[in-house]
Amino acid sequence: MTEKRIILEMGTGNDLYGQDYTKAARRAVQDALHHSSITLFSKLGVDHTEMRVSVTIGVQNPDKVDCDLVAADLPRGRAEVRAVKGGLDIDDAQAGTKHIVATAAVEAYLPGLSGQYKLS
Repeated sequence: MTEKRIILEMGTGNDLYGQDYTKAARRAVQDALHHSSITLFSKLGVDHTEMRVSVTIGVQNPDKVDCDLVAADLPRGRAEVRAVKGGLDIDDAQAGTKHIVATAAVEAYLPGLSGQYKLS
C-alpha cells in the first residue's frame, strides 16, 4: 500500500530573547497545527496511529534543535522531525543577542486505502 499525503501545513515561531532554537521550532509547529483539524480519520474509521507525520524545521543552526522534544509536542500519529538550514537569526547588536525565527512544514500521510472506499 502506498501512503498518500493528506495534509501540508506551514507555521512560524520565534524566540525573541532566549536564543533557543528548540523553543522557536516548537512554536512554529504549534502555529502549523492550529491551522488543521483532521476529521477525515473518524469519517473513514482510520486510527490516528496509522498516520505518519513528517515535520521539517528550518532554523539557522539545525544542530541546536532538540527534534525529540519537538516530536513529543505532536498530538497524533507517528512523528518524524528533522531540522534543516533555514529560518532567520536577527542580531540585536545593542544587547549582544539574536532573535530566532523558525519555520515548520508539517506533513501528514495516510496509509494507502485504495479499493477500500468508493465515492458516490
